[in-house]
Amino acid sequence: MTLILSAAILVTTLTSLVLVIRYRNMRIHGSVPVPFLTFLAILFTSGLDVGLIMFPLVDFQTFASEPDYDFANPLALEFGFWGFLVWGFYFLTTFYFCVVEPRLGLFEIPFIKFINNLTIIGTCAFTGYLFLHYLPDYISGIPDGLRYGGVALVVLLAVVSSTHLRFVKALSLGSTGLFFLLILVAFLASGVGLSGLGESLAGLTDYFGQLHRFVLPINDYHAFYLFWWFAWSIMIGQFVSRFVGGLTVWQLLLALLVVPSLPIALWFSVLYGYFTGELDVSGALSWAMIAVGVLFVVNSLDSLTRLYTQNIGLTVERLGTAGYVAVNWTILLALVLSFQFTPFKIEWVGLVVIGIYVAIYILVYRRRSSLSGDA
Repeated sequence: MTLILSAAILVTTLTSLVLVIRYRNMRIHGSVPVPFLTFLAILFTSGLDVGLIMFPLVDFQTFASEPDYDFANPLALEFGFWGFLVWGFYFLTTFYFCVVEPRLGLFEIPFIKFINNLTIIGTCAFTGYLFLHYLPDYISGIPDGLRYGGVALVVLLAVVSSTHLRFVKALSLGSTGLFFLLILVAFLASGVGLSGLGESLAGLTDYFGQLHRFVLPINDYHAFYLFWWFAWSIMIGQFVSRFVGGLTVWQLLLALLVVPSLPIALWFSVLYGYFTGELDVSGALSWAMIAVGVLFVVNSLDSLTRLYTQNIGLTVERLGTAGYVAVNWTILLALVLSFQFTPFKIEWVGLVVIGIYVAIYILVYRRRSSLSGDA
């Protein structure tokens, strides 16, 4: 699987470079353009989940202790798993759904449409399952009844939020604002000061100095992350492409690579201060992290829910609000619970998505004359 993943990364990265060079000044528009800050908030919160909030402190320990990661410090490694280069996956798919798919219509082919929607629903539910699985790590000693009830409530909130686009926009903007507030609160509580934060931020130079090491999988754990980014790439590109508001191609790439990476870098640097200073993360700060993480899960789920419901016709307009909420909450919660009894892996979804990429490349090649004439 690693060989397939590596080949897919190289091909898609090269494609992105070619697109930026050839069409750098082309302006692209989505079907529902929004202001730039709203677009970035939707992208940021849709493309991330609770792992961004909670995983770094665990990953720092892993990166500091295993020889595979000796080439960079733990902060740079964690940033490499979550920031900058990996957001290029979303650039390629956003460009595709804004520019190519309206002419190609690949995702209207019944078989591709079925596989794509199955992938979206499965990944959406798997995200909820991961939240269910890791919740005891976030809240020590949580009773099973409260854990299952909490996940059911999160799924319900996500389905309700997905009923109207204005809810998705408002929640994305609100979650982004609360994330910045969390960064500020965590920084002030750490007591490391601006000098300590500056030292942590300086550690990110290890990432950019070793950028080539992050392109292909370092080991199985890094491959898991890259498969996850691949698994999400088509879904997120299909969703956020609707909100692009006239950016040029090079501006879109720069926005995707840089803007989401800034708060990620800041958050990881604050947490790195806790790690290096062996500071305690508990009490009110821990609960604040959990609360923001839950909002990120809701944001991810509502975006994907809105996407698949529109794709397969399980919309509010067709079912009514109550019917829409009841049907989709039941579907997602049932799948979340069923994943406890299956060997489902995100790597499998990544392989399916790579197969969809192959179909895209083949169809683009076959219709290259008509497509190049329209570009």
